[in-house]
Amino acid sequence: MGVTSEETVDVVLIGGGIMSATLGSLISRLQPDWSIRVYERLGEVAQESSNAWNNAGTGHAALCELNYMPEAADGTVTPEKAVSINEQFQISRQYWAYLVEQGELPEPRNFINSTPHMTFVHGAANIEYLRKRVAALADQPLFADLEYTEDLERIAEWTPLLAKKRHPKQKVAATRIAAGTDVDFGALTRYLFDDLERRGGEVNVNHQVTRLKRRKDGTWHLKLRHLVGGTPKTVNARFVFVGAGGGALALLQHSGIPEIKGFGGFPISGQFLRTTDPKIVAQHQAKVYGKAAVGAPPMSVPHLDTRVVDGETALLFGPYAGFTPKFLKTSTWFDLPFSVRLHNLGPMLQVAFRNFDLVKYLVGELLANREKKMQALREFMPTAKTGDWELITAGQRVQVMKKDGAKGGVLQFGTEVITGADGTIAGLLGASPGASTAAPIMLELLGRCFPERMAEWEPKIREMVPSYGTRLSDDPELAAASLAATAKALHLSA
Repeated sequence: MGVTSEETVDVVLIGGGIMSATLGSLISRLQPDWSIRVYERLGEVAQESSNAWNNAGTGHAALCELNYMPEAADGTVTPEKAVSINEQFQISRQYWAYLVEQGELPEPRNFINSTPHMTFVHGAANIEYLRKRVAALADQPLFADLEYTEDLERIAEWTPLLAKKRHPKQKVAATRIAAGTDVDFGALTRYLFDDLERRGGEVNVNHQVTRLKRRKDGTWHLKLRHLVGGTPKTVNARFVFVGAGGGALALLQHSGIPEIKGFGGFPISGQFLRTTDPKIVAQHQAKVYGKAAVGAPPMSVPHLDTRVVDGETALLFGPYAGFTPKFLKTSTWFDLPFSVRLHNLGPMLQVAFRNFDLVKYLVGELLANREKKMQALREFMPTAKTGDWELITAGQRVQVMKKDGAKGGVLQFGTEVITGADGTIAGLLGASPGASTAAPIMLELLGRCFPERMAEWEPKIREMVPSYGTRLSDDPELAAASLAATAKALHLSA
């Protein structure tokens, strides 16, 4: 396949974020003769959720995120979801390591850095839960280096800010895995697009896709507008990926594919407190996650994080969730009402009815003043001073609402791959763990859209991702070898 005089390209990627960048990178290696074109409506790529300051940069491997191992009604804590997410992150790590070894990504510290992942809780009930979590992970190879303590002095050794001026009799507990990571997904996205362009792909910024329609020959006709001057354009594509973050729902609805029926979006905004004071930053080298408040969405689990962006280290605390009807940080207030259709109205109303705790939580977050936000920070860092921290606005997250046979409609925290029946169009809805698992999500998408090519592509996929098709958790020696190999290639702590 190739570009024809009728301006038909093989692959169009809508959106300049980490998902499109990863998919373009994979396709350019699996099928180098295909033409690939990217359209991003903003003036630069990686400016919405992939931007470093619009997310927490956690390499989501379930090492510290307690919401991936919730306590069941009977008190049990099981590791399956956490292990699955870690397996997915290892695929991303392997792919990034491969690209570094091939010289196609720059010095790894420009986008990934070793940062211990910790959990921190206080109170008898939370400590008991954390003990159960540690016990459930005890035999899991990908969590082999998990440390646990209830000793405040030990916690102070790990990261002083958690313990400094904390009441010595307060009951606390923490876990730590030294081999966690902080990822600048904005930088990684830019590097992947740079590599795609070197391989013949075309990245167009300031281009907004306004409509897409299936043609009789099975290809897609896209209408675009160049936002500098307003010039309309068109292009035909054999395959379209809608990786436009919060903008994906509207474009998939415009496509008319039946697979999008019943889906809606629930937007959640967020803010973080940030400090770049070197004296404060030097006392905290970790990403420390706590437990979410009752009714809080999973992406609102409080955490105090080391961030490395453009070579500079900062601390980030939050997120403080809120609500706005915008689906993107730079879009309009009409996104939510304009997304309502007859086919998704019922599920959306069911979600609103069944998630009153979430609505109550979001209202409380919206009404919280600066001092209340600082109080939340002081739960982690008792010495926090208001003047040392600035409030920044994070990216928008649009959670999936969809039909459910038993409940009518459910709110889904995670990602959802939508593919057309003939495999010529696909899109991604949802949020966390998102960017961290971009490589396995895009490999899954390729398998669903191009099943007839997977046998041909598999040797190359295994070269790039050695554990593809297997579970590292089933082989402790293989898991240890993979962790060591990717740590060496990415210059991370083993």
